[in-house]
Amino acid sequence: MALDSFDLEAHRGGRALLPENTLPAFANALSMGVDTLELDTGVTADGEVIVSHERTLNPDLTRDAAGGYVAPPGTPFVKLRLDEVRAYDVGQIRPDSNYAKSFPDQRALPGAQIPTLKEVFALVRKSGNTRVRFNIETKIDPNRPDETLDPETFVTKLLGVIDIEGFSGRVMIQSFDWRTLQLVQRQAPKIPTVYLTIQRGSAPTVALDKATSWMAGFNPADHAGSLPRTIKAAGGAIWSPYFGDVNPALVTEAHALGLRVVVWTVNKADDMTRMIEIGVDGIISDRPDLLRQVAGEKGIALPAGTPVSP
Repeated sequence: MALDSFDLEAHRGGRALLPENTLPAFANALSMGVDTLELDTGVTADGEVIVSHERTLNPDLTRDAAGGYVAPPGTPFVKLRLDEVRAYDVGQIRPDSNYAKSFPDQRALPGAQIPTLKEVFALVRKSGNTRVRFNIETKIDPNRPDETLDPETFVTKLLGVIDIEGFSGRVMIQSFDWRTLQLVQRQAPKIPTVYLTIQRGSAPTVALDKATSWMAGFNPADHAGSLPRTIKAAGGAIWSPYFGDVNPALVTEAHALGLRVVVWTVNKADDMTRMIEIGVDGIISDRPDLLRQVAGEKGIALPAGTPVSP
């Protein structure tokens, strides 16, 4: 892969710096210069595609009109209309939460709202940036079907907004729930699909010896126990693994199959350096500022910023 094709992605707009998945965060990333805005989508009760990492109002981020943080587990967006979603403030992390400990330097912006995908596209048009791409995740959990629309309806809504807004040539669709990626491949075959995976920890989404509920029926056991071969067989363009699951041999194998490898979520300079050295094609980071610094030191051409205010 040529160095100039490296993909520098701002995770949730760069949530170590500004409130995640908000217009100010995306404006900051555009102003700084990234190749791709990474973001997550849900659909409201009245069919609006919104930008949120959780399928529900996040109790660690979301305050009501009275200023109190919402109680766990948080109402699913599929049960709220857009005007109801707009009433919440997501500009400040709940101070006593683990989230706050993870991102102590995030600048609070009280009053920030959950945006629609249309508003993110409008911000990019306003910036004049004709090159930045979007890595859009469908937040669907096959084990919690009551918390979202079904995959077919979700994908139809998402692709509809992308098409109407004229951004079909600049998006990738990513998901841990491969059912949505199969639908995208059928309905919009020119849009690259990004197969998200995690193999470790308490909630792995993939296994090498069986098809989990996340994998849309694809079983690595049918593909020599290889995740890259499985994703290639599924029709994927990009494999996006948790960076701790990746080694040089897997990157080489994926490249031999014609897959790009974009790892998530890498926030420390030494990890970024190691990933670049083993040949990944892109890095998703909460610290796009640090990633720019490390990538620049490695001789990677950095994307120009397009200053814009939200």
